[in-house]
Amino acid sequence: MANCRGVERILKKLKDSVDSGKYYEAHQMYRTLYFRYNAQKKYAEAIDLLYSGAKLLLEHNQITSGSDLSLLLLETLNASDTERNDDTFEKIGILHKMIDPESPDRPTFVVKALKWSKGSNCESNSGHPALHKQFAVTLWQEKNYPEARYHFVHSNDGEGCAAMLVEYHITHGYPSEVDMFIAQAVLQYLCLKNKATATVTFYAYARQHPEVKKGPPYLLPLLNFLWFLLLAIEGGKLAFFTVLCEQYKLSLDRDPCYFQYLDRIGQQFFGIPPPKKNTQPGVFGNLLQSLFGEDEEEEEGFSSEVNLNSSTSGRASVMNSEDLD
Repeated sequence: MANCRGVERILKKLKDSVDSGKYYEAHQMYRTLYFRYNAQKKYAEAIDLLYSGAKLLLEHNQITSGSDLSLLLLETLNASDTERNDDTFEKIGILHKMIDPESPDRPTFVVKALKWSKGSNCESNSGHPALHKQFAVTLWQEKNYPEARYHFVHSNDGEGCAAMLVEYHITHGYPSEVDMFIAQAVLQYLCLKNKATATVTFYAYARQHPEVKKGPPYLLPLLNFLWFLLLAIEGGKLAFFTVLCEQYKLSLDRDPCYFQYLDRIGQQFFGIPPPKKNTQPGVFGNLLQSLFGEDEEEEEGFSSEVNLNSSTSGRASVMNSEDLD
């Protein structure tokens, strides 16, 4: 009990220092306490201290000091066996939101947080979907649509992704791109083997976008292609997938990335082998190879990561998946 009262007194003194504008003094005291807790392996106490201190400093616009404590928090999470759960993800999300978007520490914070979130049981190599959702929502609120879109695609929030894409297209897209905004997201979800979220995102976007007529079927060919593609994956029939890609080739030619995505989707859902050396790349080349039974050795090193950042109509991309590993 005496120890608890001592900690409470120290925390009150720290708060008083911050409230009175003694930011440097408070920051150094937080760091001193952190190193003391860390040396004693009192990780839970260190995490609580760093979270409360980072929040307090960031609330007082001490971005550098608050970011420093936020990064120390991530180091402590890495050193401890803290459970990766929604409560911890929410705390990380709160600190991310409070760090100035222009701060050079914010990208570092995101990368380190996602690395920690993977742990040993996370299926996603890019970080836990729940943490990606935290970042996505904040970036969406900041109108940073490209980065929000990146994190939504790595989350399981199809409804949120669809709503963001509708807003993104209406505010920044051309009328002719209404189908392309959703096509890219759906294909990327499928490349990440996340069919469930791809399906939710597709139907939510079609339902919410004021320029999409009710369907299915849809007036826009590319939307019909996505609808049929999701059905084809459900059925798992290679012939259906092959004919579908051939019939909608004209629509798919609008973005060269589509065939890269479909090549990967064909491998993951229909058993199409990866490209082979010195042969025609792309989904049609692979299909011909598999049909004629060519037995050349499969090319090693075929990219396991499709480009999830190519933006519709050539807009600037943001962050590579490799950067988050």
